[in-house]
Amino acid sequence: MQHRGLHLSALLLSALLHCAASNKGNKHKPWIEAQYQGIIMENDHTVLLNPPLFALDKDAPLRYAGEICGFRIHGSGTPFEAVVLDRTTGEGLIRAKGPVDCEAQREHTFTIQAHDCGEGPDGVNSKKSHKATVHVRVNDVNEFAPVFGERVFKASVTEGRMYERVLRVQAWDQDCSPQYSQVCFYQILTPNVPFTIDNDGYIKNTQPLQASGEKLIRFTVTAYDCGKKRAVEDAEVEIQVKPTCKPSWKGWNKRIEYVPGSGSLALFPNIHLETCDEPVGNIQATVEIQTSHIAKGCDRDNYSEKALRKLCGASPGDVDLMPPPSPIHNWTHSLPVQDTQDSSLVFWFNGSQSVEVAPSHLPAGGRTADHLTLSFWLKHAGGSGGRAGKEEEVLLCNTVQNGDGSFSHYTLAVHGCRISFLYWSLLESARPVKFLWKLEQVCDVEWHHYALSLEFPTVSLYVDGVTYDPALIHDNGALPPPRRQARLMIGGCWAEEKLSVKVDDNETTRVTGTFPGRFLRGYMSGLTLRLGPVDSREVIECLYSCKEGLQYTDFDSLGKGMKVHVNPAQSQLSLEGDDAHSFSRALQHVEYLNSLQFPTPGVRPLKLQTIVKCPSDEGCLSVPDLEGYLVVLQPDAPQVQLSGSPRSAHPVSDFQGPVGVPIFPDLKITCSVSHPISPNKQERAPRADMQSPDGIECSLEKCEVGVVGEDLNVEYESLSVDVSSTWQRGLEMENSSRSLKITGVQSVAVYEDILRGLTYRTVARAALFARKFHVSCSEMNGRYISNQLYTEVDVLHGIHAGSPNHVLSAQQFVHSAHQAPAELSGHTLANPNPSSVFPGVAMVIIIVCIGFLALIVTLGLSRIHSVRQRDGNEGAELEAATQRDTFWEDSAMTITVNPMESLQSRGLVSAQKEPVSERREPNEESG
Repeated sequence: MQHRGLHLSALLLSALLHCAASNKGNKHKPWIEAQYQGIIMENDHTVLLNPPLFALDKDAPLRYAGEICGFRIHGSGTPFEAVVLDRTTGEGLIRAKGPVDCEAQREHTFTIQAHDCGEGPDGVNSKKSHKATVHVRVNDVNEFAPVFGERVFKASVTEGRMYERVLRVQAWDQDCSPQYSQVCFYQILTPNVPFTIDNDGYIKNTQPLQASGEKLIRFTVTAYDCGKKRAVEDAEVEIQVKPTCKPSWKGWNKRIEYVPGSGSLALFPNIHLETCDEPVGNIQATVEIQTSHIAKGCDRDNYSEKALRKLCGASPGDVDLMPPPSPIHNWTHSLPVQDTQDSSLVFWFNGSQSVEVAPSHLPAGGRTADHLTLSFWLKHAGGSGGRAGKEEEVLLCNTVQNGDGSFSHYTLAVHGCRISFLYWSLLESARPVKFLWKLEQVCDVEWHHYALSLEFPTVSLYVDGVTYDPALIHDNGALPPPRRQARLMIGGCWAEEKLSVKVDDNETTRVTGTFPGRFLRGYMSGLTLRLGPVDSREVIECLYSCKEGLQYTDFDSLGKGMKVHVNPAQSQLSLEGDDAHSFSRALQHVEYLNSLQFPTPGVRPLKLQTIVKCPSDEGCLSVPDLEGYLVVLQPDAPQVQLSGSPRSAHPVSDFQGPVGVPIFPDLKITCSVSHPISPNKQERAPRADMQSPDGIECSLEKCEVGVVGEDLNVEYESLSVDVSSTWQRGLEMENSSRSLKITGVQSVAVYEDILRGLTYRTVARAALFARKFHVSCSEMNGRYISNQLYTEVDVLHGIHAGSPNHVLSAQQFVHSAHQAPAELSGHTLANPNPSSVFPGVAMVIIIVCIGFLALIVTLGLSRIHSVRQRDGNEGAELEAATQRDTFWEDSAMTITVNPMESLQSRGLVSAQKEPVSERREPNEESG
């Protein structure tokens, strides 16, 4: 027994020793997050952490080793401490040691470290976690009120003036957050003062102040921060009104609105010059309107270049050297095209490419190579900063073969701010002559219109409608002539160059070739060439002339000594006089006019510059410049509407006749806008035949008739109009198997007349189809487009034009809505067997008459039977019979039979139905 007790004691001691040994095994460090973000309010002590503060130990759930005993904060002067809330879970808390102040320090950053309880209550062998970074932001509390920087704010103003800013009052707030440290708004506390204050503290007057009244105006202002806390002390403002006069223009509006179609508009109807009673010797003023951003410098006729030349009366024979890219005119295909407001075609030359015009497109030189006109629009890009490039850039280079076999050559180029024209009358003998012009327009990076007329030895250059004489004419001496080959290049010029080519290792051969160079960098549009008589100055001005600009028309009331001058572009108007009152009255009659019905809307900046001189001929008064803007309002777009019959039918003989059948016999074209336009006396008076029903001038520039479905078979089908009438009216026509286009500016009435005369014709051996067509029209170079009007021309088979009954049938024709096969979309097959239309007409009429007779007899017998049944029945049967009699007696139904109409209509219906049944038979057999 004693031995057994000793054995049990040994086992118990061993277990206790094992437990003690296992409790002392603190193997792991505590773990916390790497970073914490915290927020604390100024009036609080607890820091809200994200994520929450927890320390974990893998030795848990061992006592001491698996428990967290504390957190330690590292950082000198840190106003925070960390405490353990639960040793088992490791939850902790960071709190402020005392009050925190956002104004003193808004953000705090420090590190924190957790440590466990070690291996016993005395913390032996305690382990620490890694250091985590803690960022704490102190949130502000609105504890401070705004404070003004000054107790009294003072300023002075001049009487009679309106100020945007008289002075600024400013207050500060000591709170640290943007919400409470900013002053959100100010307020004037004194009532009925002629001043207002904005949220930034700027004070301005609400009405002109007069020094004859109150010369010192005092009022009180206060400030509020964004937490709506008012300033502790308000501020006083003192405004002194000074009786000072400054020369200036008065009674004008900065913004001026122009309603399209309203005629001329006075820009300064109430303006007058304040000279402060100073003596005036001379006044000069310039009114300038800026339109360089509108299209090519200003509003012009929105017609194509071709149509505009006809309207201006230019000599015929112009060749468009840069037409729209097409399979025929493909040399402009590689040039980038820029979109424009006026729908014109603008090409971009990038300084590394040129195009060569097809020889077949050029006019024959003959003996007229020394008489030509070049016309084009140019916006020269030049170098950086608007400076022209250092190298010569060629606009056009042309070698012409004359009628006698000789060759002439000319080159038009720009170099810096110069434009030059090199002319070589005969490459075989004559020496070249070069004409030079030095113009700012060449290098100002703006659109300008150039027209060069050559009547050798005279050369005239028009820029924006103004003539410029050559600044220099000189003989270039003996130059190597270009190759005698007729060719024209745009945007560059060819040159003879010799290249060294290695044939083998020991031999080198020099090869001569022609390579393009001297490329243009800029925009070009409307380049045309005409040989022969040159255009007159009036024609060139018409091509260039702006439809908007400044004008002065009241010359009758112009004061004595007043002078008025308007530049050719109508963008500047200058006045000069020696009397302030007369000068002001003259300036009140300066007008803006835009004669286009549908001008380009937008802003046109205005500027008025004034120079005033005293009798001593020295500048004495300084009048500030006026800057405003004119706003052209959006015009109502014109509505071009086409209307007419959707279908028509004609006998076969009409289709195969010498003229054909009309496609749009009752076409009606109307043009309207939503507001009336009052014509101005200065504008060109609209012609009577160009007036639409609402009284506006309306003209079209293009109408296109297209074929719906398959193209016309030119061997059997054709569209035709009266060619002589079309040409006499200045219109051009382009006909193809797909469409017919009529172009040229003309009135609605002219286009109506021509389109009504448009006919469709087939030959006798052609298969007849029901053809569909559509027509649409446009004006102002496609700026406004009408609706698409569709119509169908059908065939009346088996009907002869000489029979009155057939004429009646044609008038009563109703087109059947049979669905055409997919391969015949756009037209319907006609009856291939016209002789089978009327074989059973008489039988059909007889059957119809018998059917109506049987129906009438049946109705009569039914009525008699119902009467007899009513006499023999009572109750519900009597009531039912009475209701049936009432139905028949109250019925308004009437049946009228017209045998002649039935014969005609049935015959026509059968004529339409039989081909359908015959066309369905193959489908049924195939099915």
